[in-house]
Amino acid sequence: MIKAIIVEDEKRSRETLAGLLKLYCKNVSVIAEAEGMKSGIEIINIHKPDLVFLDIQMPGGSGFNLLESFEEINFDVIFTTAYDQFAIKAIKFSALDYLLKPIFPDDLVKAVKKAEEKRNVSHARQSVDVLLENIKKPESEPPKIVLSTSERIDVVSVKDIIRCESDNYYTVFYFTDGTKLMISKTLKENEELLSEYNFIRPHKSHFFLPDQFDQYCHVRRE
Repeated sequence: MIKAIIVEDEKRSRETLAGLLKLYCKNVSVIAEAEGMKSGIEIINIHKPDLVFLDIQMPGGSGFNLLESFEEINFDVIFTTAYDQFAIKAIKFSALDYLLKPIFPDDLVKAVKKAEEKRNVSHARQSVDVLLENIKKPESEPPKIVLSTSERIDVVSVKDIIRCESDNYYTVFYFTDGTKLMISKTLKENEELLSEYNFIRPHKSHFFLPDQFDQYCHVRRE
């Protein structure tokens, strides 16, 4: 059973989410609720949850401020938010999950399933650190990205990525220092994340920076 806490300033939203979890996620037990950052910090420290549903915008401090207050992150996080393009982009780059309000049952079930499959919060601190760092950066500055393999997670800067290549349901990342890394996401998922950073996709199995065109042609000839 997953022990969960809901941190959300709107009572109706808390009740709706708790009701959806009770109906559709039988493996989740909501053990406490909080209406803001301060009370959220208190109940997390008291109840030691496995999972926190965390609103981003709250009176008295954001969900990001709440996470900054913890030296250790021993719980998974699913953000709940109205549409906020900048915040959502930062969440995606950190490999954390989010739900858009209003929350639909199918989306909730998928998010909980992903959290249950992880059930390993040893990397939660790294993901949260990447999130908080990206939130504070100017939007014009390339963010860092969390890349997950079957054995570990790596944190790299987008500016160090030069090329990506499809390998069935996996993607191979190539970096400026000559190294490479295979992660368990499709090329399409990664293309959607990196598309605004000048990467181009001339072939279904590759995308890269324009100055890597010669290398791409070499790969295609092999």
